[in-house]
Amino acid sequence: MIGIFDSGIGGLTVVRAIMDELPGYDIIYFGDTARTPYGTKSGQTVIDYAVQNTQFLINQGAKAIIMACNTASSVATDTLKKNFTLPIFEVITPAVNRALKETKKSVIGVIGTRATISSGIYEKKIKEQNPDARVYCAACPLLVPLVEEGWLKKPETRQIVKKYLHPLKTKQIDTLILGCTHYPILKSIIQHKIGKRVRIISSSTAVAEQIKNFLLSSPEIDRKLAKNGKSDFFVSDLTPQFEKTAKSVIRQPIHLKHITL
Repeated sequence: MIGIFDSGIGGLTVVRAIMDELPGYDIIYFGDTARTPYGTKSGQTVIDYAVQNTQFLINQGAKAIIMACNTASSVATDTLKKNFTLPIFEVITPAVNRALKETKKSVIGVIGTRATISSGIYEKKIKEQNPDARVYCAACPLLVPLVEEGWLKKPETRQIVKKYLHPLKTKQIDTLILGCTHYPILKSIIQHKIGKRVRIISSSTAVAEQIKNFLLSSPEIDRKLAKNGKSDFFVSDLTPQFEKTAKSVIRQPIHLKHITL
């Protein structure tokens, strides 16, 4: 099965994208809701969490791992690939590749957690492929808690999104990377505030497409993945709000299982 982990609810946007791109593949998801958000933690703490999460998923039978968390992807990728032998995917590179393909003016905005933006990983990867690209980044630390609390239709959320996006809007970006898997849940608000001419790039859909292409070219890996249409969802803290939001993201009834790492 495909193992997916995130700090909370945001990684479910990756689950949904995998379901759309690879229907029938077994999926196991772990949302580390007891320790969310990762974006405010130190790099070493996030690495430790990522190692624990990966080991849990492997113990449950995962044969491939997706870090459905930009913060973990920005600091823990090398450690996970060094310590584990199964295929491990991060969400940053596919989003960068998609943004560079979609942009017309090479003026790209990125929003993410403080940890992701502070790492400089998006700007680095974009510049590696296009040194002339202009990249503008903005940390949006309040968006993850707003999503986790289910404040998706609150006027306060719209106001905060507008404030975060204003500096990027003045730079006349033509492409915006949602550098956190929580953010696609707010995509309609983000699109409205940044402007309809700006192309929105979701790391969730980008990584799902990358994995689909990888499995098409790696049949030996694909054969190891069960395809019974089974999905298991684990969380480290179970709240009614998480369950409600989770069902709206997955768009089908799900059963969340509470575990302690």
